Amino acid sequence: MRPLTPDDVIASFVNAPPDELRLVELPLDFALVDWDHLDFLAWRNPEVRGRGYLIAEHDGAPVGIVLRAADGGSRARTGMCNLCHTMQPGDQVSLFSARRAGRAGDRGGSIGTYICADLSCHENVRLAAPLAPSEIRANVDRRIDGTRARTEAFVAEVLSGT
Repeated sequence: MRPLTPDDVIASFVNAPPDELRLVELPLDFALVDWDHLDFLAWRNPEVRGRGYLIAEHDGAPVGIVLRAADGGSRARTGMCNLCHTMQPGDQVSLFSARRAGRAGDRGGSIGTYICADLSCHENVRLAAPLAPSEIRANVDRRIDGTRARTEAFVAEVLSGT
């Protein structure tokens, strides 16, 4: 991923009205991000409960998406993240929704998917050992490529409302 400035990050969001953008808090370690080894940037906002952000490249440009975590915990014993395909304890996977970009979002359209609750998919796929006993050990490069492809597909789906 190409390096982004704080202004680039704010300008990248496609599904948030201007009044929501003032709530964006960059990750505490933003100045230390290793952009060369990053497929996408995702983090939770510690100041606003249930808010998260994801920035991925789409058609060569950064596209930011504001995410909202569903209230309440999962009753499932385990869950799978739809981005990194990592099996986790149920309380470590959350349903996140994203308002669609453009007119579809203006009309209330949204999309939802299950994602690691701490948005740590980027790190999870780089672990050589499975996180759960039932998880199949896969080639790390294959996991990274799959996560990147599924993240890009999620971003494209958010953009499909424009």
